[in-house]
Amino acid sequence: MDRTQLGAAGPDVSVLGLGAMGMSDLYGPADHDEGLLTIRASLDAGINLIDTGDFYGLGANEMLIARALDGVNREDVVLSVKFGAQRSPDGSWLGHDNSPNAVKNSLAYSLKRLNVDYIDIYRPARLDPSVPIEETVGAIAEMVHAGYVRHIGLSEVGVETIRRAHAVHPICDLQIEYSLLSRDIEEDVLPATRELGIDITAYGVLARGLLSGHWNANRQLAANDYRAIIDRFSQDNVEKNLALVAALTEIGQSVGATPAQVAIAWATAQGPDIVPVIGARRRDRLSEAVAAASLKLSPSDLERIEHAVPMGAAAGARDVAQSLDPALHGS
Repeated sequence: MDRTQLGAAGPDVSVLGLGAMGMSDLYGPADHDEGLLTIRASLDAGINLIDTGDFYGLGANEMLIARALDGVNREDVVLSVKFGAQRSPDGSWLGHDNSPNAVKNSLAYSLKRLNVDYIDIYRPARLDPSVPIEETVGAIAEMVHAGYVRHIGLSEVGVETIRRAHAVHPICDLQIEYSLLSRDIEEDVLPATRELGIDITAYGVLARGLLSGHWNANRQLAANDYRAIIDRFSQDNVEKNLALVAALTEIGQSVGATPAQVAIAWATAQGPDIVPVIGARRRDRLSEAVAAASLKLSPSDLERIEHAVPMGAAAGARDVAQSLDPALHGS
């Protein structure tokens, strides 16, 4: 698989990344054995960027990744880790703590669970309104100088936060939802990151499953599936959104690809600074995504996609507002 440099001074990463969250948490029942095999299959396919969070499965996701990487050359893997989200023993959410002490404490536990000496990219999962971003990034920068972290990233923040953080220490990438159904970053965030030499690691490229071609309007979500509280998946909105997927499916058929592959290829076509992070939980879904890396959409294909799924066509908000930087509310 092709590689690209993440940001002006970041690591070399595969043009697709693997998001491991769903292997442990938030998307209904998880099959840890299949997750383990999927991580190993992604490495075999040439994917070297693996994304996790210390709160995914209350640490279980990091331990799963550690098992998968046993025997793998550490320098062959780029680990991206989010921190700061606080949870209670029952899994409920308590807010965020991005204070300097929390940065260092969270990092210590992630290093232990992942069984590594350093994290390649360390980032706050969301904005902590009680802690200036300068303090959070400054604490991570201390860990960079100490050798425990190699690069600093951000996640789900707006332009002002990006600029303030980048002034403290170079930011290599912004992890944020970006897909055919979620394009608000094109208005101001993307121009700012391009100005600063910051790449986008785009999660939700398949709109949390809506664009996969495997979703149906009658699907019943498990009680622990985060999508159950997202407006885009409500009964009022999901059928409208699936009508967009039907149009995308027709385009896919004309180029010999699935709608998921078209959606991934579309994101990649938006620029070399866009690195899709695919949340595949199974090997078959991973194989489908990997094949999208070789799908090249022509200008006419992109025009047809734009006509079928224009900006702002999605029904419902992409996430719950309290999980985002206030500058991103309504995205």
